[in-house]
Amino acid sequence: MTTVNGAQALVRTLVDAGVTTCFTNPGTSEMHFVAALDAVPEMRAVLTLFEGVATGAADGYARMAGAPAATLLHLGPGLGNGLANLHNARKGNVPVVNIVGDHATYHARHDAQLQSDIETVARNVSGWLRTSARTEDLPRDATEAVAAAAGPPGQVATLILPADVSWGEGKRDGNGDRDGATPGTQAEPAQVTPPSGQVPESADLAPLVRALRSGEPAALLLGGSVCEAELAAAAKVAAATGATLLVETFPTRLERGAGLPPVERMAYLAEMASAQLEGLTHLVLAGAKPPASFFAYPDKPSVLAPEGCRLHRLAAPGVRSAPRLEALAEALGAADAAYPVQPAARPRPPTGALTAETVCQAVGAVLPEGAIVSDEAQTSGIFLPGATAGAPRHDVLSLTGGAIGQGLPVAVGAALACPDRPVLALQGDGAALYTVQALWTMAREQLDVTVVLLNNRSYSILTMELARVGAGDPGPRAKAQLDLSGPGLDFTALATGFGVPSSRPDTAEDFTAALAHALATPGPHLIEAVIPEIF
Repeated sequence: MTTVNGAQALVRTLVDAGVTTCFTNPGTSEMHFVAALDAVPEMRAVLTLFEGVATGAADGYARMAGAPAATLLHLGPGLGNGLANLHNARKGNVPVVNIVGDHATYHARHDAQLQSDIETVARNVSGWLRTSARTEDLPRDATEAVAAAAGPPGQVATLILPADVSWGEGKRDGNGDRDGATPGTQAEPAQVTPPSGQVPESADLAPLVRALRSGEPAALLLGGSVCEAELAAAAKVAAATGATLLVETFPTRLERGAGLPPVERMAYLAEMASAQLEGLTHLVLAGAKPPASFFAYPDKPSVLAPEGCRLHRLAAPGVRSAPRLEALAEALGAADAAYPVQPAARPRPPTGALTAETVCQAVGAVLPEGAIVSDEAQTSGIFLPGATAGAPRHDVLSLTGGAIGQGLPVAVGAALACPDRPVLALQGDGAALYTVQALWTMAREQLDVTVVLLNNRSYSILTMELARVGAGDPGPRAKAQLDLSGPGLDFTALATGFGVPSSRPDTAEDFTAALAHALATPGPHLIEAVIPEIF
């Protein structure tokens, strides 16, 4: 038996369980974990300057690696700072292991300045939650946290680590087993209210086969991680039955491009999404939830499927749907069915003024094979799907939970998970400022991330929403809350200050050249595109 402190046992157990990357923003209570990194060099620790970068990077890493990363956060306030991107991870069923430091167990009663109820904060986003009570329990607790995060379905697992449990000594053998441990304290699982109209998954495919063969209008709605296997199986079903092939608005991961079956994404605007589903009698959910409006609007329905449309759950959210889709294709006699694929095609390199449309055309013109696109372009990205449909195969990581500030951190995590693939972060200006500190981590780690900063100097999506919610004609004080032009933001200066080379081309031609150069040159780059608003 070897005697080590709790933090060393914890880090070693995480590594042994396959968690070899940890995104950190530590404080005093986590210093023994920090010190343990030298004793366990297999754990790659990546420092971030803000907890929202750490949690978003862990999300991006797991989406591309297919396995969880860890975060190291400082007490309740640190967890609170990272909560928005943990919300996005929860909505995307992404596996993340949170290690959150806490005061020593005997110190909590003194209500020191940073004392808080961490479990209450964590419960909002955590499918699994535990406070380790004893040092000797830590290896077991860590192993269970990793298993819970990995799922299926993937989820956020939060392990709260009191300082005295971290610095205490425990015994462990060479296999990471704890000696004489008893169960630690475990909080109740997060009580997340399920969406109304939840559809149970059916093991019997016969009703689905009958529905799809009925000749009645039908569609398949794919969700979660939608890669080649899911697309191919779903395309076979669609080819054999005439069903429409759709993917949810914000999939966790979407593989697309030349040679893959084309799939139409559900529109963000509720009225446009309702039009996509209009007339359907059957909607098959493969890893997707029943479609609902992103927000409530006066006198508009929240449910997007047409009245009388029957929902069929083929695979639950967070579970890879390829096996079920393949089984459905087999049951339909379509296992060998031919299906259309997206032909290779690129837009011409754009010329003239720099606009949202010409920026997206430039991306389509030069996007390299195997690129990973972290898409938080917001309104400026509406031209991207069309411009990149026939580009070389690439992955798109979207804003799964709608909490902005995800794009730059997710790009960090994706680049660390796939160091041999170029990462392109398409980033709106307003959302960038939530986690702009991610630029520093890109520079520190010399990540191959190209940031295209679409700067229209406004919260443009909110300008659109203000017009849609029935709040009347906005006056100057209302409009001022959506305006980022006084003073204007200089993202090239910000990037340079964080150590990332940057440029601000003025024309579509210069932008295309800068983008091609950045994607072909190792290390991080930021290209600021000052463009007019669309709305």
